[in-house]
Amino acid sequence: MIESRKDLKHAGKIVVKIGTGALSDEQGRLDSGSLAHLVSQICHIKDNGASVIIVSSGAIGAGMGILGLKSRPSSVSHKQAAAAIGQIQLMRLYDKFFSRKKRHVAQVLLTRDDFSDKKRYDNAKNTISIILDYKAVPIINENDTVATEEIKFGDNDNLSGLVCNMIQAQLLIILSDVNGLLDESNKVVSVVENITQDIEKLARGTTKQISTGGMVTKLEAAKKATSGTAACVIANGRQKNVLAKILNGDNIGTLFLPR
Repeated sequence: MIESRKDLKHAGKIVVKIGTGALSDEQGRLDSGSLAHLVSQICHIKDNGASVIIVSSGAIGAGMGILGLKSRPSSVSHKQAAAAIGQIQLMRLYDKFFSRKKRHVAQVLLTRDDFSDKKRYDNAKNTISIILDYKAVPIINENDTVATEEIKFGDNDNLSGLVCNMIQAQLLIILSDVNGLLDESNKVVSVVENITQDIEKLARGTTKQISTGGMVTKLEAAKKATSGTAACVIANGRQKNVLAKILNGDNIGTLFLPR
């Protein structure tokens, strides 16, 4: 059980959710430099013996960049089309950067139904477990091209919390372009022992065209993860060596302790 930041280095199974804000430039296009840096850090974590599962946003943002769209599509069908176009580029870059480190990747696309139907849930869980046994890196995303409003997670924050519980990870790291949960004075809250109503009031949505959810959905994901045995850290994915610093116990981001 993780009880403080110094315990984070002992997490043997880690879910890293990489948000659109951590992957995209100001125009919404994929930032390959940022992605390469994150991949390098993840490979270092694996070299130290931990298993890593990635929940990656960025497919719609990548599609926006390819198509030259200046704002996020509003209709479901247009989002699905942008995701279908962008997912290819996203996975191509993941494969390219992990291959440089002699690591294999696997694409896993999920919908809400995969978590509500026991047979599909067990199949997904078993597949991810076997991918990890092969020492490959599962890269999970919502199956945007087939999901409808009724079955969509709505964001990959909540998906990462569900995945964390599915595979019984010890740590969920949510990377975005925010430094963590901010208090009323806009200072980062270092540690949250329990997500109370007062903590929830600190959450803010997002107005960015390439993102969804904001801090509200990140808190929802943290709730899901910490309801089990996992801790959760929300941090800025654009900070240099952010994953290494988190696992080193540095005081960055907001740490949510398991309940």
